[in-house]
Amino acid sequence: MGIDPHSSLLNRWGLPDTVDGLARFSRTVVDALADRVAVLKPQSAFFERFGSAGIAVLELTIRQSRAAGALVLLDVKRGDIGSTAQAYAQAYLDPASPLYVDAITASPYLGFGSMAPLLDEAKAHGGGVFVLVLTSNPEGAQVQRARTADGRTVAQMLLDEVAARNDGAQPLGSVGVVVGATVSMATTPGAAHDDLSRINGPVLAPGLGAQGATAADLRNLFAGVERSVLPSYSREVLGHGPSASGLRAAAERSLAVCRKVLNYPVL
Repeated sequence: MGIDPHSSLLNRWGLPDTVDGLARFSRTVVDALADRVAVLKPQSAFFERFGSAGIAVLELTIRQSRAAGALVLLDVKRGDIGSTAQAYAQAYLDPASPLYVDAITASPYLGFGSMAPLLDEAKAHGGGVFVLVLTSNPEGAQVQRARTADGRTVAQMLLDEVAARNDGAQPLGSVGVVVGATVSMATTPGAAHDDLSRINGPVLAPGLGAQGATAADLRNLFAGVERSVLPSYSREVLGHGPSASGLRAAAERSLAVCRKVLNYPVL
């Protein structure tokens, strides 16, 4: 479940587009859903736009989410090299940091090896990293569908790197991938995903609901790896706030349809 407090959604909830509105929005989502969903996924940019006060709200939201029993996946899409990458790793994946979370999203487009500090820090502390592989924006295909010297797409090369990192891990490795659920809606040649069968890691599938993808798309896009998929909703559920009961009902509907499509057991 995403926590995406963009200005239009704050306004829809009757909240001011201020730090106070940000804090009230985030706390409402956590209180309503943290004990009902596996993962909460704050989008860092919507907090960062308020500067240091917004980051303080993000830190509080992370603490509240974890205290309520949810895992926290921070959507930050970080990517850099050397000491800077190590600093990002310490900021998000070191338990001593006030921004410590269970997992982050990361960009591999400075080279897969540039993410080594993030992957190593996550492994050291039982965390995870979700690597951007196939994104839903149309511009992404220019890089992600390009061919490498050995004929693989860039996306497939990244999937193979992830598979090597996760080799032998049980039940799944700690390196996941991000594959937009809207990829299945694309009509351009070669738009379907590459081979996900060997990654031995979780698959984050954003884009459900307001972005156009449906739970039924998950069955087609992730055939064979359904039990590794982490479907992600944001506006589809958040639009039913600020009522806690509205948020919970929307989340339950989304959970039920994904559970059915992906053949998850009812617990």
